[in-house]
Amino acid sequence: LSGEQKDNAKAIIEATKKAGMDERAAVVAIATSLQESKLENLGHLGDRNDHDSQGLFQQRPSSGWGTVEQITDPAYSTTAFLKGLKQVDGWQDMPLTKAAQTVQVSAYPDHYAQWEKQAADLVAELWNK
Repeated sequence: LSGEQKDNAKAIIEATKKAGMDERAAVVAIATSLQESKLENLGHLGDRNDHDSQGLFQQRPSSGWGTVEQITDPAYSTTAFLKGLKQVDGWQDMPLTKAAQTVQVSAYPDHYAQWEKQAADLVAELWNK
């Protein structure tokens, strides 16, 4: 990972702790961000994208996630994702891909699973730093 990607993983972990959530929540959030943005804080994708998805989680202002300024702030976007995750009954015990998909409503719901090990490794490495 680049320095930016690792910093964004750290920001996700800090926001998870601040939200009073555990390491599992951080794993779900980081895996989701790895799928959505490769842990890069995406600006508007212009011609490469047909909508307004931005930030670590490809959240959309037009879908009520917040303003562009908010969703491109790693702490805000993570907190918004976690707020959605908290509303998923039983998210702690369901497969990561199902928990992430319930929040994100992705066109590719099974793609989150491929990032679970890398996300778990990052959380194990960074949680106590």
